[in-house]
Amino acid sequence: MDAGGPGGRLSAPPLPFRDRAHAAGLLADRLAGAGIESDALVLAIPRGGVPIGAEIARRLGLELDVIVAHKLGAPGNPEFAIGAATADGTVLVEPWARGEPGVDDAYLRVEADEQIARARAREELLRRGRPPAGPAGRAVVVVDDGIATGATVRAAIQAVRAQGAGRVIVATPVAARESAERLRREADEVIVLATPDPFFAVGLWYQRFDAVEDREIAAILAAASRERRPGEAAESS
Repeated sequence: MDAGGPGGRLSAPPLPFRDRAHAAGLLADRLAGAGIESDALVLAIPRGGVPIGAEIARRLGLELDVIVAHKLGAPGNPEFAIGAATADGTVLVEPWARGEPGVDDAYLRVEADEQIARARAREELLRRGRPPAGPAGRAVVVVDDGIATGATVRAAIQAVRAQGAGRVIVATPVAARESAERLRREADEVIVLATPDPFFAVGLWYQRFDAVEDREIAAILAAASRERRPGEAAESS
């Protein structure tokens, strides 16, 4: 088992992580030594990426926001991802997807439109009226609690690049080895603590892997916004 990061091969942490807080602390320590710009933006992928992204942002003094990426489901099997779409209209379709039964241009157009609309609505719900953070000209750290296929993370990378982001860093505690290697071809840097093989599922690498509800995510984002603007917090109290 190895871990990616600046400086090449590093010692991997013991697995499983106790919980997301434990993993987030280790990942924040790794990022602290990676030369992250002081105005970098942390974009966390809901749901599980938000608690981890929040801890990273808190420790490094960075701005936190979300980037919602919904998977594109196969015909008759919505849990089988053939790609992903983000709220800004970015659509990623896996190269092999068109070989799946029922997957053609018409199906992809309808499925992508539906998932883009869902992603937009969800981002608005989670932000509670706050405007989205702008990635243009900034380093962006895309965070998730684990990466299996990597489709949603790859869609997020494409989305922030389209919005003018500078350096794009992917940060996650654990990832499938093949997915991490693919992401290294698309992001400027990939920081992953462990790439166990075989991988199977993200939840296997946490002793405690509680569900994260949207109301919790919205509260985390609101708290992070208040912490960066203490005057605003005082005015609302």
